[in-house]
Formats: sequence, C-alpha cells, structure tokens
Amino acid sequence: MDGWTGRILRIDLSTKTTEELRLPLEVYARNLGGKGLCGELLFEHFCQPWDAPQMPLVFMTGPLNNTSSPTSGRMTVMSRSPLTGAIADASVGGKLGTMLKRAGYDGLVVTGQSATWCGLNIDENGVRFSAAGHLAGLNISAIYAKLKNTSTRADAAYAMIGPAAEAGVRYAAIVFDGHYLAGRGGLGLSMAAKKLKFIAVSGQQKTAVSDPAELQLAREDIYRLVAASPVLTGELGIGNYGTGALYDLMRSRRMMPTNNFRQTWFAPGAQMNAHAYKEIYHPKKFGCAGCHIQCKKIGAGGEIMPEFETMSHFSALLGNQDLGAVVEANRLCNEAGMDTISAGVTLATYAELQDQPLSAVKFLALLEDIAAGRGEGAALGQGALALATAADTPELAMVTKGLEFPAYDPRGAYGMALAYATSTRGGCHLRAYPISHEILRKPVATERFSFSGKARIIKISEDLNAVVDSLTACKFLFFAASLEEYARALQAVTGLQTSAQQLLKLGERIYFRERLMNARNGFDAKDDDIPPRFFNEAGTGTEVLRVKPLDRGEFLAERAAYYRIRGLDDQGRPRAQKCAELELPC
Repeated sequence: MDGWTGRILRIDLSTKTTEELRLPLEVYARNLGGKGLCGELLFEHFCQPWDAPQMPLVFMTGPLNNTSSPTSGRMTVMSRSPLTGAIADASVGGKLGTMLKRAGYDGLVVTGQSATWCGLNIDENGVRFSAAGHLAGLNISAIYAKLKNTSTRADAAYAMIGPAAEAGVRYAAIVFDGHYLAGRGGLGLSMAAKKLKFIAVSGQQKTAVSDPAELQLAREDIYRLVAASPVLTGELGIGNYGTGALYDLMRSRRMMPTNNFRQTWFAPGAQMNAHAYKEIYHPKKFGCAGCHIQCKKIGAGGEIMPEFETMSHFSALLGNQDLGAVVEANRLCNEAGMDTISAGVTLATYAELQDQPLSAVKFLALLEDIAAGRGEGAALGQGALALATAADTPELAMVTKGLEFPAYDPRGAYGMALAYATSTRGGCHLRAYPISHEILRKPVATERFSFSGKARIIKISEDLNAVVDSLTACKFLFFAASLEEYARALQAVTGLQTSAQQLLKLGERIYFRERLMNARNGFDAKDDDIPPRFFNEAGTGTEVLRVKPLDRGEFLAERAAYYRIRGLDDQGRPRAQKCAELELPC
C-alpha cells in the first residue's frame, strides 16, 4: 500500500503474545485511519465493560503520518470511557504516530491484562515486553527521564500513564512524549486497567507515497492558506500566543465560564491572558511532529505553558487571580497525568457544593490529593457528576454524558449548546467546534445568539472533524485549509481517487458508527442534553450586550432537527434506514 503500511499490531497483555492484523485495502479506504480505523476495530467489542480485559485500547495512525503533509504527526487513541461509559477518543500530538509508522505499523490494538505493571518496546523488529514495576508511583517527568535514559534509540517516542491512573482517577490521561495529553474521558485509566505503564516506539522505515510531486503541490497550497490566516499566523494568532490567544476573545464576548458557569465574565481576566504569560515566562515555540505552526509554548525556565482551557478553568472557573497558580495547576496535572478540563470543573463543582471559593493554596492541595487518591481527592477523582450526585444535586455538575464542559459558555454561542449535547463523547467542544464560525467567523460568520440553521452546521462539522481525526491532521489548520486541499494530499499519498465530498461522506459514516456504539449501550435523547442552569440563569452581560438564558423550546426544536438530519429517530437512536445507507449493522 501507499500511505498505509497495511500492518496493525495486536497485543494481548494477558498472554504476552502478538499477532499482525492485515485489513483489506477497502477497509482502509473506507475508514482512512485514526478515529475511523479505531471505530472499525472497536465496534464489535463496545458493549463490554470499559475495564474488561478484552475491551481494546486502540492507538491508530493515519495515511498522512510520516509524510511531508502538514500536521502529519498526530494520532488517535480510543476505547470505552471509564468516566462516561460512552466513546472515549483523543487526537493527540507529539511524535508517537510518526514513530509507529516508521516501525512499520499503522496502529496497535491492546487487549488483555498483565499480572504486573509492564511496558511495550516496539520497533521494526516487533515487540519486546518489559517489567515496569519500578516506574509505579513516579510522576510523568521522572518516568519520561528514566525511559529516555535506558533507551537504546535516541529517536524513540513514548506514551505513559502517571500516578492519577494508578489511583483510579476517572479522568486520568495518557501522556505522550512528556507533555502531550490524550486527556478526555479517562483513557489513562483504561491503560492502567491493563497494567500497561508505558509504550516506547522507534523506527526508521519510510512511508511509501504514490505521487511525491503532487504531495508537494498540495503541501504548498496548505502553507499558503495558513500564511494568509490571521487566526493561525497573525500577530495575535495561535502561532504566536498558542491556544491562549482565545482567552481575551472568550472574555470579551461575555462567555468565559466563571465560578462554575454561574457567571460568564471574569473581571481580573485582563491580567491573566496570554500576553501576561508571555511577559512573565518569555515562552518559546514548539509543537508536534510535522507541524510548522508550533502552537505549544514552553517558558524560558522550562515551564509548560497552559492551553486555553487550562488557563480559563484554573482562573475564571475557580475565581482565581493568581497566574502562577494556573501554571502550577497545569504542572501538577501534567505530572500526575490527568485532564485539566475535568479536574477544573470537578473542583468548581466542589466549591459550589461547599458554598465557598477555593483559594489557590486549597485547590492546588486538592489536585495533589486527587492524583494520590487520598482524602477528599478520592471522591473528586471520580468526576464532577459523581461528586454532585453524591450530594443529591447532579444539576450542579456542568457535564453532558458525564464529561465536563470546556471553557466556552453555551449561552454565548448557541451552536455550542447543541454541539455539547450531540457529541458522542459528551461535553466536548472539538466534535463540531462551532466557535470557529460563531466567534472566529471561519469559514463563514453565523449568528451566535441563535439556534437557526445550527443543526445542519453541527452535523456537517462533526463529519468533517471525524475525517480530520482519521487522516490524521490538526483541526486548527482547518481555520485556513479545507478538505479540498487535504483530499489532494491524501490522493497524492495513497494514489486513491477522492474528493472533499467523498471524504465528508466517509466522515458521516465514521461519526454515525459512534452514535450506534453509544446507542447499543443505552445512550439516547435523555443523554443529549445540557444542565438546567443554562436554561434557567442568565450570563453576565452588559447594558448593550445581554447574555440571556437559552430557550428550552428552541434548543429541543433544533436538537430534533439535528436528529432528522443525522438519521436518528426522535429519541436520538440510529434509524435502520440510515444504517443500511451507510452499510452499518443496526
């Protein structure tokens, strides 16, 4: 094959055995890679409990990995969520996706459960199992240092879990190359259930490209579009300020979640924006393999700068004005290996239940307790919904399907309300990312205080992003480029004739399959909802800009429209006719 290696490695940790899975070309062509192939390989297993030994944990590259296609270093991890019971997947950066292709594999399907902590060492010669008990209890940076110091390959890439996963934190993350997190939904706990502490991958094989000259032309087109994008490369864009460039934007639009989403305006935010971090920490650029935007930031002293969601949730959401505490919270979560979004929302839920704000000293101490599973941290590690439900007030948890909301208040962007509700993994902004058109005005501007037309836009965006996560590429690039350019790149790599519309149809099938997998586990319309707070309480507006409560009737009407467009019945369950159209078993 061109683009794909045609080899997927199956690993059984119970028996310490491996085998190669070779799928037909048509299966690759229909699923692409990444998110698509993960769903293909998980589909028949998804009704098992998340911690069943035979529940797969799948790591999958895409056809563009290890080529010169822009943002070609990403990969997807997928399993069933320990936090929600729904789909859990993450598109993650770093270089493990590139190294896996260089080792000769499109992906890994990990099943079984080791008797003791173990690690996987993968290269062109196959897999070597190693003991990893000596890494138990260590923070991520210590694990990363030990793995690098003992590796015989300087080019190796790593995935690992930290103490949060060992402690049973349901939003524990898998950490790649020291600081890239597959964070949402508790994939780190899925890895811990298998007693798998780390994966190390190295290799030097090249990926076959069908038409290198055509790929170069597609690459140049994408680079031109990126260079012309203010959002990506402008003076105040993501390339210069990282995702923190969104901080002032969300604040000025009066949609910054504050004090557990009770307000939408954080007055001290002007002193806690991306510019403030730049003045204090003097960060430099770095980023994922294959990416020239370099949106990650690292301080002059080696501090990993927080992403936008972390910046917002550990400031506004908790009512915290200490910028240094935000950086420290980010460090603690990275070192423990846990999702900052879920951690921040869970702490905000705790503060509301206690009816008092958390000082920086207090919430930093609670993060340490969560990572260790001690004291109050043991309950906080189960997530916001479990915490609020235990107090008989589940409505105080700002979640959908049990997954905590990121830093966009839906009262300030109505498409986000629908996107949260319909997302297959729960309270996720990245399934459809309506912020793109409602706030950033890309590709076209839409009215943010209206549900009109949002159902179709959300559906199409979900399909598009499913393709992006299957190729695999970076969603940020789609502020500038489109599926037209990436269809050209894909065709150049694989030699298969394709178009933007054909790719979008594949995305529809990939996303619909996730709805089908969730439905088989009891998810329906009751789960496609957002907390009552957003319908009952106004946001923090001004005399000129009112941030009204969402209209429940309008929300339900647009959700019903989404169901019709998506091919679901009035309870949000897949229709047999749509299953047949997409060639999926109902």
